[in-house]
Amino acid sequence: MQTFFNRASVQTSRPQKDKAAEKSAKAVPWVEKYRPKCVDEVAFQEEVVAVLKKSLEGADLPNLLFYGPPGTGKTSTILAAARELYGPELYRQRVLELNASDERGIQVIREKVKNFAHLTVSGSRSDGKPCPPFKIIILDEADSMTAPAQAALRRTMEKESRTTRFCLICNYISRIIEPLTSRCSKFRFKPLANQIQEKRLLEICEKENLKYTSESIKALVQLSEGDLRKAITFLQSAARLSANKEITDGAITEIAGVVPSKMIDNLIQICLKGTFERLEVAVRNMVDEGYAATQILNQLHEAILEQDINDKQKSAIMEKMAVVGKCLADGADEYLQLLSLCSVIMQQASQS
Repeated sequence: MQTFFNRASVQTSRPQKDKAAEKSAKAVPWVEKYRPKCVDEVAFQEEVVAVLKKSLEGADLPNLLFYGPPGTGKTSTILAAARELYGPELYRQRVLELNASDERGIQVIREKVKNFAHLTVSGSRSDGKPCPPFKIIILDEADSMTAPAQAALRRTMEKESRTTRFCLICNYISRIIEPLTSRCSKFRFKPLANQIQEKRLLEICEKENLKYTSESIKALVQLSEGDLRKAITFLQSAARLSANKEITDGAITEIAGVVPSKMIDNLIQICLKGTFERLEVAVRNMVDEGYAATQILNQLHEAILEQDINDKQKSAIMEKMAVVGKCLADGADEYLQLLSLCSVIMQQASQS
């Protein structure tokens, strides 16, 4: 009887485990779920992939510096390469990943990085593949590191070159000191082309059984501006929002917080031909609707470029936009700043 009950309990626990595994798989953000697992899956960055493939074939790996806009695959690329180099068993022992925006002081370089770099590595992979004789330290968001920390890092990079390789990842290479950049092979990650993004989004839609239209995919690509991470996040949010997993361009626009083009066109028309009283009401309505002033500013910028006014007027408006953008970044009142900008547009339009 005892064995019977044991078997029964095992049989009932298996479906529960499967359900739990399925639930945890659903809970993973799609950005992580569809992150490249190997170097070949990295999209649109041919030069970097070629260099990393050589190192996977047995060639030595230089210190690396990846820079470019967010969401273009910088972190994913080096993590995929490290997993292929070391395999699942040695990956945790051989790779140290630090986010420099959280840990960016000189103390971290002196303690964590130096201690990890000092360790020598030996051993081989269980699957028989060659294992490189060095470790990898990944410093994400390295442009947030303080100048003293960067200065301390350059000496560590030289001293530990036999046992450690560094990969610095940043958005702005101008914020990395020259002695560090000269010690690294630099690779610029380009914003992803529309066709590449569309292909990856369609693959995800097929795997997740989503209903979509060509307009919704185009809206995703347009709003993400070359940032694949942003596009995948918007896609997942839209899928969660819809009851029948249908992705519409309206849902994408709503999730992205984009101001409807009708509202922008209406605001432009009031600036060009309306009165100041109507302008006040229109700006107040947009702010009350909860649209971000920076988003309104970006869309106004695009709309003004298409207007039939001369270059001198456009330059005056763009100059004002730059001032308003700085004021908004400093925490100024959104309504007053937008009203000030629209007043300048109205003033310039009246001169034509």
